[in-house]
Amino acid sequence: MTEGYCMILTTVGSQDEAERISGVLVSRRLAACVQVSSINSTYRWEGKIHRDAEYLLLIKTAARLYGKVEAAILENHSYEVPEIIQIPVVQGLEQYLNWVEENTE
Repeated sequence: MTEGYCMILTTVGSQDEAERISGVLVSRRLAACVQVSSINSTYRWEGKIHRDAEYLLLIKTAARLYGKVEAAILENHSYEVPEIIQIPVVQGLEQYLNWVEENTE
């Protein structure tokens, strides 16, 4: 039952961008839920170490929609190379997973 679901992670640089991408994903039924958290990131980019405030999006969806979610993120994302990572759901509450299924295309 659980092999059909995943969580997709992406980070953005502003709350407005997080809200825009979240809205696109939920309104297009590409995600049942998107949670947004404020985070601090330390990373290497173009040979330099950066420390930035970012927003982490936790996108709950059906695994079969990964390609469409990725395309929607890329279409609305401001980063040159955004983080887009799929994490498979190994186990989950059956009623919750049913809700994810009912609220995605």
